[in-house]
Amino acid sequence: MQKGKFITLEGIDGAGKSTHLKWIANYLASKGIRVLTTREPGGTELGENIRGLLLDHRQIMHAETEALLMFAARREHLDKLILPALDQGNWVISDRFTDASYAYQGGGRDVSIDKLQILENWVQGQFQPDLTFYFDLSIEVARIRMQSIKIADRFEKEQNDFFHRVRAAYINRAKQFPERMQVLDASRSIDDITHQLEKVLQPLLIEQKP
Repeated sequence: MQKGKFITLEGIDGAGKSTHLKWIANYLASKGIRVLTTREPGGTELGENIRGLLLDHRQIMHAETEALLMFAARREHLDKLILPALDQGNWVISDRFTDASYAYQGGGRDVSIDKLQILENWVQGQFQPDLTFYFDLSIEVARIRMQSIKIADRFEKEQNDFFHRVRAAYINRAKQFPERMQVLDASRSIDDITHQLEKVLQPLLIEQKP
């Protein structure tokens, strides 16, 4: 059986990841692809419990504790959901993955990149997404979008300088891995973005044909 593809979506809250994840899932399903959608932190029962701790604005934790919890949830996610689904030929689309740890814990919290690389190698070895979409958006526009949607969680309560560091780290990751990471201007219209998504997805669909 041909293995499925692993696609991740990255960006700060307000960049439109959830909207575009749904579009990608529906688009792939229309092409006959079996699709599973998930998120990080989360995706498993344990992962969702860890997510609750990480997003709880009442929690005060060391930056490295936060990073360790993220990777603990990711290990379960890989073991219980992502890898088995891919082995069964499903395509998996995740709202965030390891790039988010380098952006939020590395860029935002200033956790050592060396320590994050050790965790990455321990938890996932050489495993990487087949394709990552990074939705880039200014902090100011993202803030305006999010104010009308939901109550801020522990991350969203951070100040703008935190998110500027997160965004800078994401941009740096995209420069490091240009073949895997596709940068999309999240300030553009939904139609413009979905047209770009479709264009980028086409080669993966061709690869998947028997």
